[in-house]
Amino acid sequence: MKRILVTGGAGFLGSHLCERLLADGHDVLCVDNYFTGSKRNIAHLMDHHYFEVMRHDVTFPLYVETDRIFNLACPASPVHYQFDPVQTTKTSVHGAINMLGLAKRVKARILQASTSEVYGDPEVHPQTEDYWGKVNPIGIRACYDEGKRCAETLFFDYHRQHKLDIKVVRIFNTYGPRMHPNDGRVVSNFIVQALKGEDITIYGDGNQTRSFCYVDDLVEAMLRMMDTETGFTGPVNIGNPTEFTMLELAEKVLSIAGGPSKLTFKPLPSDDPRQRQPDIAIARNRLGWEPRVGLEDGLRETVRYFRNLLQG
Repeated sequence: MKRILVTGGAGFLGSHLCERLLADGHDVLCVDNYFTGSKRNIAHLMDHHYFEVMRHDVTFPLYVETDRIFNLACPASPVHYQFDPVQTTKTSVHGAINMLGLAKRVKARILQASTSEVYGDPEVHPQTEDYWGKVNPIGIRACYDEGKRCAETLFFDYHRQHKLDIKVVRIFNTYGPRMHPNDGRVVSNFIVQALKGEDITIYGDGNQTRSFCYVDDLVEAMLRMMDTETGFTGPVNIGNPTEFTMLELAEKVLSIAGGPSKLTFKPLPSDDPRQRQPDIAIARNRLGWEPRVGLEDGLRETVRYFRNLLQG
């Protein structure tokens, strides 16, 4: 049993990670300020003897004892991170500084949940970890993109300067139960619109692509990365390398959710990348990992969750 801190633990990814860590026999401290996280996501864990919850904002220092840290705290969808862009940047940068400082003090291994957004609107396809990206540093997405890039900088400087035991993963589009229904992400948008019988909104011509990884696969990759040998820092792409256009995704959602929804088209948002696909060769070779849940199977579970949420 290890004492494990999960920041952003009441969020979509964080709650699934906490659940898995408890199932694996660990003592879990979930830290969240509930800006985008929800107590509903972790309500079923509250009676577990080895689960503890703390309301805390990682932009302020945290003084606890822990063996490992998963740093997930940050709003991750444009709707949420653009609501308060200054706070978003502070969460990524100050949050990284505070969690790295904690890891240094208690000599803990720490994993940073970075993002495919560090690649921006990529000129290389698929994206490999040695690609430096094409990011607009003053655009409306920069608070998230550049905040996460700076967090990676801090992690590697703490590793070089203080010999801190770090791990960095770059997460590509992930979906599944407990996604926020109003997070503005394409999977949740399409599903909620379909279940409400509303027209499904396609931005641009619908031919832009994304790669969708089911949350259980994503959590497995994070755990394997955390357990790799000391000195292997990453960054490592984790995501599903199978590409789908927005039109293909909309058709799959409609076939599963049913209803009378039709497609409507709106202009593409500023700085929205046209393609996003991970090269997961390192994850395959070093983690022995690749996604196992197909898109249709994952969508069925996600549609079931949202149907229950909307009916309840």
